[in-house]
This record gives sequence, structure tokens and C-alpha cells, in this order.
Amino acid sequence: MTTACTIALSGATALPAAADENVPLNSGECKFNTTDIKETPWSLQRLMTPQLWAHTKGQGVRVAVIDTGIDAGNDQIKPAIGSGGQTFVKGGNKTEDRVGHGTKVAGIIAAQPRASSGFYGLAPRAKVIPFQQTDQEKPGTADSLAKAINAAVAEGVDIINISQGTDASEELLPTLKAAVAKASKAKILIVASAGNDGASGKEKRMYPAAFQEFDNVLAVAASDRNNERAAFSQPGDYVDIAAPGVDMVSTVPDGGNCVDQGTSFAAPYAAGAAALLKSLHQDWTPQELIWHLEQTAERVNRGPDHNIGWGVIDPVAALNDTTRPTARPTPDKPAAQNTTKVQPAALTIGESPEDRRARISLYIVGGGLLAVAGVVGASIALRDWRRKNGLITRGGQ
Repeated sequence: MTTACTIALSGATALPAAADENVPLNSGECKFNTTDIKETPWSLQRLMTPQLWAHTKGQGVRVAVIDTGIDAGNDQIKPAIGSGGQTFVKGGNKTEDRVGHGTKVAGIIAAQPRASSGFYGLAPRAKVIPFQQTDQEKPGTADSLAKAINAAVAEGVDIINISQGTDASEELLPTLKAAVAKASKAKILIVASAGNDGASGKEKRMYPAAFQEFDNVLAVAASDRNNERAAFSQPGDYVDIAAPGVDMVSTVPDGGNCVDQGTSFAAPYAAGAAALLKSLHQDWTPQELIWHLEQTAERVNRGPDHNIGWGVIDPVAALNDTTRPTARPTPDKPAAQNTTKVQPAALTIGESPEDRRARISLYIVGGGLLAVAGVVGASIALRDWRRKNGLITRGGQ
């Protein structure tokens, strides 16, 4: 059974499953054949690249990008385009991107550093493989997405990035589900965007990100500069982790950089981190990669929630911790309670013994001072009286 459920690009507002028009991108600041952006974007400023790339830059890892193609006209991403790939678009070309979405996704994963640009991909020595399954004329469907997944599995890629999805009922997606199962059996990690219908805060499921019965699917929400859920990011019980998805800089067709936002661009940020991790630990399974990324994420809460999962992905922490995971993450322990036994002071009604002793001591001191003053005063009075009455004696007289 196949399905014609429309797949919406996650970089734009997701359409209902029955929609058949193409999905426009947030194109306000994006132009093709534009200039490079010299400033380093905030999503990369938070990384310490010497530590991030201390042992690997992603070499040996192949990441399938199932999207609108990867445009070879951009010099930052062209060297990273690997052999293989396929187009499922009639008259399409996997290395031409007339929408720009796939080129931006690929750039966040593996764009090469360039002197004129502050932007670069997280895993610049990984290879991105284009599987074009949607374009500006016709959106992809759950069926074409399934075909692209199967083709990527057949080519033996290590990771599949899917920055698109549908909110159709799972019962209507058997072909897509079967393709994800095939990738799971082949031990291929699928990094999928959570979707962009989260403005209302209402939870719903977006597929393939919500296929959580498989141990190879990492569902990625978008976070902002404060490590909070981006306003558009779709919340749900399937969200595993979050990654930067606001004001994301990346490559565009025919050259240059532009700014865009969406969970479409959070997913490849996570995929780039996963590519680095896979390059360093080639024998780790998709489940182990997911567990490790979740365990080393920058947490906002003790445990996962439906907004950002286990927290915001921390590529440097993930690469610096070489411990192979053996189980799913565990919530942080609550703050230690103060168990010191403090004895309460005894409540005394009226005057305490200490107060009584202090009072008596004060009386004694005060009385002594008064007695001394009395003696001195009497002596002075006696002397004055003697002088007055001529009774003062002088020696020899």
C-alpha cells in the first residue's frame, strides 16, 4: 500500500496531509547567488571548534540529505558532495536545487570553512549525498520519501537527514514506516526534524520523527539562544533532543550565505554532531549514538520534556566524552537535601538563669560604684567642714 500524503518541508509551515501545493520557504532573507555572511553565527559561536575538531572533522562518514537537492554551484558545499545519490523528481537534478532548502540543510552539516564567510558546517570532512525527492513544482510525498530512504539504505550511508514530515495518521504511512524499519535493520541513524507547527503549543505527531518504536530515529526540535523551545517548534512526546534552529546561517544555490529558521535546520545541526561522533566511534550503533547525544546534551530540566527532549545538543561535550553508552540516559539527581540535625534552642518563659546572673552582677558592680562614690563624697564634705571651722592642723603647730 502506498500513500500520497504530502510531506511538508520543516523549514516552512507544515501543510495538512491532504494538501497538494508546494510549501514555500521562509525566504525573507534568503537569496540565491548572494554574498557571504562574514560574522560567525551564534549557533557556531557557542562551540569551541579546536576541541570539537581535535580528533575528527567527520571524515569517512556519509550523510544522505533527502530534500530538494544539493546545489553544486556553491563553493562551500560543492567539495562535500559525495558520490551516489538519486533524484525522484521528474526532470530533476540531484546537484541542482531550485528551492534552496536542501542546500541549506547540507551546508549546516558539511560546508567547508571559507575566508570570506564566518559560517561552516559542523562536520566539514563528512560527505553529503543528495537524494532529491521534492522541488518547487511538486512537493514530496510519504511514498517518495520512503523510496528515497530505501535508496539511501541501499547505498550504505551512515546517517540520513530528513528535514521534512507529515502529520498524517501513522496508519496511513505503512510504506514510510517500512522504509524506516529497513534503515533500522541496516543500523543507519535517521535524524528527523520535529516540525514547525508549534506556535499554539498544541502537541501532535510528525512523521518520520515520531516513529519512536525504532531505535534509530532521533527527533530534533528547534531551540533558541536561551536553550528554550523556539516558538514555532512542534512539541510532542516523541521529541528526543533540541538543536539551534533560529537565525541559522547556511549555504544557498549559486553561492553565498543566507539566514533562515526552522526545525529543518536544527536537524542537520544534530546530524553534523552525529557525523563527528560516528567518525570517532565507527562501531557505535544508532541507538548508542542517540543515547550519547542525549546524555551529553545541555539540560534545562532534570529529565526530558516534550519541548526540547533531553536538552540542547552539545557537540563538544559529546566528542570529549568517549564513554560508550550502555543504556538510555537517566534524569539528573535532585539537589541534595540538608540533612544536618540542628538542635532547636530551648524556649524559656521569663528570666533565664543566664539573665539572672547578669542582672545580679550588674547590681553588685553598680552598688560597689555607689559605695565608692559615697565614701569619696563624705571625705570631701568632712574636709570642707574642717576648713570652715578652722580645725585644719598644720605640722609643728
